[in-house]
Amino acid sequence: MPIIRNLGRAASQLLQSSGCGCGVSLVPVRAIGVSPRQVASDASFHSVTFSESGHPRVLITGGLGQLGVGLAKLLRKRFGKNNVILSDIRKPADNVFYSGPFIFADILDYKNLREIVVNNRITWLFHYSALLSAVGEANVPLARAVNITGLHNVLDIAAEHNLRLFVPSTIGAFGPTSPRDPTPDICIQRPRTIYGVSKVHAELMGEYYHYRYGLDFRCLRYPGIISADSQPGGGTTDYAVKIFHDAIKSGKFKCYLRPDTRLPMMYIDDCLKATLEVMEAPAEALTMRTYNINAMSFTPEELAQEVQKYVPELQVTYNVDQVRQAIADSWPMNFDDSNARRDWGWKHDYDLPELVTTMFSYLGSDSRIAQAN
Repeated sequence: MPIIRNLGRAASQLLQSSGCGCGVSLVPVRAIGVSPRQVASDASFHSVTFSESGHPRVLITGGLGQLGVGLAKLLRKRFGKNNVILSDIRKPADNVFYSGPFIFADILDYKNLREIVVNNRITWLFHYSALLSAVGEANVPLARAVNITGLHNVLDIAAEHNLRLFVPSTIGAFGPTSPRDPTPDICIQRPRTIYGVSKVHAELMGEYYHYRYGLDFRCLRYPGIISADSQPGGGTTDYAVKIFHDAIKSGKFKCYLRPDTRLPMMYIDDCLKATLEVMEAPAEALTMRTYNINAMSFTPEELAQEVQKYVPELQVTYNVDQVRQAIADSWPMNFDDSNARRDWGWKHDYDLPELVTTMFSYLGSDSRIAQAN
């Protein structure tokens, strides 16, 4: 581990030369996870915090996933195209690449990620890199590396450079012993997936860094997110996206969950709106660092009935995947998000009928949809 040792020596020399003289104890393994207040105020990497326009400088990791592209579009409208950098380890589609700044960023490459933050004067970081529930269970070592080690890299960099850090959490952060209907913000959390375990770890580490180092950490527990802009990505709630694609393409949908499996859900526009709202909320308004947010709660059967109003001939069958069903059965049926609604005014726009109408307005150019309308 020569690179880590070199970073440790460099950080020690920096602290000693700053005249601090306070005997700072460095975080084990990575010597850079110290409070920004313990770094010399005139250090070159911490000399500029905002762009000339006064807007935050934003980096989105894991940006080619379901939420990153939509978030980048929303933030670019708000803060300017060049103030929002999208990043991932995959090659973006042309429309994404040419829509604004994109760079390669591997969250497991600590040195490169730190250079990106410094060279681009990043002030807000949205950390979306993660392996989802079903994919994570198929490759636990990779999920552990991406979801936990990657998080540690981001936390250390955010603390060192005084970033405002957003890390999404999930319904998967709860387990079978958690209250399920409704699930409050604070309760027993004993998830049984590596995805869920890593998200609980992220919530607690973010809160710890907030109280220990003053990190401005903010987190929302997302329900299942439904979007017309992306294909299903391996999550347990992705059936609620797949049904629309299958209804249009073939008129047949095979669901991997039982018809009565109730889970909290949200349309992507509400999700992105909530994310921006909590990031812009005054720090003094936040009574906690991790909030539930919710919009609606439905079962596959209820969703199918709503979809069949647009595609009456849709044939729905159920072939239960025991792994995903077990995951869903351990998750909340409904979220209590009263704290978010009280503290920073969260309010959703989309219920189930509006969700289905909106999805088909984007996807429904097929003749079956036109005939149904």
